[in-house]
Amino acid sequence: MAFRFVHTADLHLDSPLRSLSLRDPDLADLIGDASRRALSAIVDLCIEEAVDALLIAGDLYDGEQTSMKTARFLAREMERLHQAGIRVFKIRGNHDALSRITAELTLPPNVHVFGGRAEMIRLRAGPLDVALHGVSFSRPQAPESLLPKFKPALPDSANVGLLHTSLAGAPGHDVYAPTSVPELLATGFSYWGLGHVHGRAEHGSAGGRVVMPGMPQGRDVNEGGPKSVTLVTIRDDRSVEIEERVTSLAEFSRVGVDLTGVEEWREAVERIGRALEQGRDAARSRFLVARLHLRGRTPLAFRLRRDTDLLLAEAAARAERVGQVFVEKLVLETEPPPSEAADAGPLLELGRLMREDVARSDGTRQAVRALAEKLRDELPAEARGFAGGSEAEFESFLDRLLVDASEDMLARLSHGSEETV
Repeated sequence: MAFRFVHTADLHLDSPLRSLSLRDPDLADLIGDASRRALSAIVDLCIEEAVDALLIAGDLYDGEQTSMKTARFLAREMERLHQAGIRVFKIRGNHDALSRITAELTLPPNVHVFGGRAEMIRLRAGPLDVALHGVSFSRPQAPESLLPKFKPALPDSANVGLLHTSLAGAPGHDVYAPTSVPELLATGFSYWGLGHVHGRAEHGSAGGRVVMPGMPQGRDVNEGGPKSVTLVTIRDDRSVEIEERVTSLAEFSRVGVDLTGVEEWREAVERIGRALEQGRDAARSRFLVARLHLRGRTPLAFRLRRDTDLLLAEAAARAERVGQVFVEKLVLETEPPPSEAADAGPLLELGRLMREDVARSDGTRQAVRALAEKLRDELPAEARGFAGGSEAEFESFLDRLLVDASEDMLARLSHGSEETV
């Protein structure tokens, strides 16, 4: 006999997707529904593997905006587990503490939500005694460690802990219930099921494991790659085996396209198509959402920047041809070859002057800063990494925006000069 369970965290049901909805409504629909479908996939996995329990380590919801429609969906999924005889144990994270339905939603009797005081629940799996420990966030903030609240490990039992924590800190994540892997391993627990940080991490050995499963479905390119949950088996001797199981419907990826030496528009589009095919082959989820990074020295550099809207349409058509692929955005990092740059002397000089003027103009920089800060502040905390994780990185982000604006204007002027020749 063994105690078997699925460990997940950070589904963030109803997470807003403002940036995607502005660019591509179809893509926004796909990703907007993906977190729910990931939850359904998790329930399917629990039933197929006939596990004893599902453990949710916080942030099932995404805060105040959680809808009652989502609440009803959640109740139906929990009922599926109830009918299969599978128990659910959940702690509240910082986003759950904001959710108005946290206190209102009535879930089936198989669901246990740990409170703000640490609890220990004793279970039995054949000859194996299991002590399940958990504590929830009472408020959205938890600046101090919650580890001292936990009861000591129960002797001669498999002790399993649920904790929502930023550990020692992670880029893009505020500090919540800080602790460390050595402190967790020192408790003698067989398994610590964590939540909060959206990237997967595993620590420890078969005698004691600490796992941050990451989120089961990414929401933007900063949460790229396949997303998963953890299938855990604790045997009678209290040894622990873990398996990663992919649950993401769609995965985000930065796809590089080398356009060095490409002279024809058609060849550029062909290279984009091949890169998308390779990205699709490497993806482990059903759908790929690609952010294309076009690089290299090419005579097409000015035209690519000038006609980015046309290029994006071409890339989207190629993505549709590949199948189950979306192009989320184009990032142009191409440059003209040295010979072409020399021929465009007056325009390049103008471009240099424009960049210098932008760099000196406090008014322009402050206006761009205000727009960037407004967008950043409107996004959930986990999606704010697009502008960097520090003040220095944010300044570099503003530099790139201003340079890109100058390059766009230069490309337009280049097009105008070609038409007058």
